[in-house]
Amino acid sequence: MGIAVHYYSQHQPFPEISARFGWLLLTLAALILLSDTAPRGVGESIPPLLATGVGGLGVVYGVVQMSLTDRDVIVAPFSGLLLCIGAINMMVGRWDEMAQPEQIGSFIVASILVALEIYLAFRGLVVGIKGVSWSKSGLRQIHRGLIHGPRGAISHFERSWDMEDPWINAMSHAALVLIHRHTGDSEAEREHLAELERVGGWDSIDGSWTEAIEEALRNTDSVASRHD
Repeated sequence: MGIAVHYYSQHQPFPEISARFGWLLLTLAALILLSDTAPRGVGESIPPLLATGVGGLGVVYGVVQMSLTDRDVIVAPFSGLLLCIGAINMMVGRWDEMAQPEQIGSFIVASILVALEIYLAFRGLVVGIKGVSWSKSGLRQIHRGLIHGPRGAISHFERSWDMEDPWINAMSHAALVLIHRHTGDSEAEREHLAELERVGGWDSIDGSWTEAIEEALRNTDSVASRHD
């Protein structure tokens, strides 16, 4: 699971969030593997208990990143899967010892967890990343001085489209116009300027957004000049 999280993190606007979670999963897996080879070993309840705890905390953290900050959609569904595996494993381990009311309650809890995981998987892996997330990361890449390339600001803004929120498209085209103007790519600038006019023109853009892009581009120039 940690390897899968690492793979998907490379396709996120803020890859460090899910990448850290992936490293956490790999570290925990390595510790459990080492403990299994130790002479004394660990109790059978430790791995599912650990999975339940890490999964539960990961779901809370992932939902915040997915719904409130719009920075990551990977941590929540994978944490939910870990939570389901750990919690259901613990229930199955005690199933024969449970009374009938406890079994019914455990079944209801397991059903709720599975339903939660289906929602998280749909929201995170099917609906995917919102356009505004790529806009935020695009601005961050400008501040970092990363303009071109697969992880550059241009690539991020070119993914920042949203059919439900046309204003995001306008913001992305405006940012690309300013970036291409800054880099001297007149053809690309005209192309995105034409697209910007189709969605409302400069009047549809908040002035603070264009100021933020222009300031970030100026800072990029100043950093480059200091290095020169």
